[in-house]
Amino acid sequence: MSPRPQIDHIRRPQLLAAAAEVIAERGVAATRIADVAERAGTSAPGVLYWFDSKDQLLAEALTAAEDRFDESLTGRLEAMGGPGERLRLLIEASAENYDWTLWMELWTRALRDPRMRATRQRLDDRWRGQIAHDVRAGQAAGAFADHGPPERIALILASLLDGLALQATLGDPQVAPAQMRDLALEIVELLLGSELPPLSDQESAREREMLVEGE
Repeated sequence: MSPRPQIDHIRRPQLLAAAAEVIAERGVAATRIADVAERAGTSAPGVLYWFDSKDQLLAEALTAAEDRFDESLTGRLEAMGGPGERLRLLIEASAENYDWTLWMELWTRALRDPRMRATRQRLDDRWRGQIAHDVRAGQAAGAFADHGPPERIALILASLLDGLALQATLGDPQVAPAQMRDLALEIVELLLGSELPPLSDQESAREREMLVEGE
């Protein structure tokens, strides 16, 4: 039996961050466990101690990335003046500050892998739930027209962002991040019967700063 790998200096978040980087660069099919180990500064047995397969790495790396995205927005969302600003921040952050590459890998594997499909469903349910929460709050406050159930509007907006993100990530010249943002805002404002208020100057500057950091 092989000795227990020396992993005391390696933690799951380090491995997940390394996996996210490598998979985004090479894709799941071309990623080796050894590549993730090298990026994390450990050995292949050190990676396999925590994860059984590349698919598990992908699922957990995407979940961790989504968690970090949510955490980065939580305080900012709580400081927003109302549901309109909250929805605008969700759209702008999704269009300009988010790397969709891991999602594209997950979508492909979810076609035939029930575990990947379950991960996709769980993450999408959480994302749609966030959108629906803000739509519901805006309808209750009279800021948005009651043009349908919040869950339906959330499904439409989330699906629109997914489709636009796919084109933007593939480099479609007609769907740059700015176009993705503007199209999503145009459609959601039609669905809500209301214009979403612009972000404050401070929030807009922060969005630009985060976009530059991500390039």
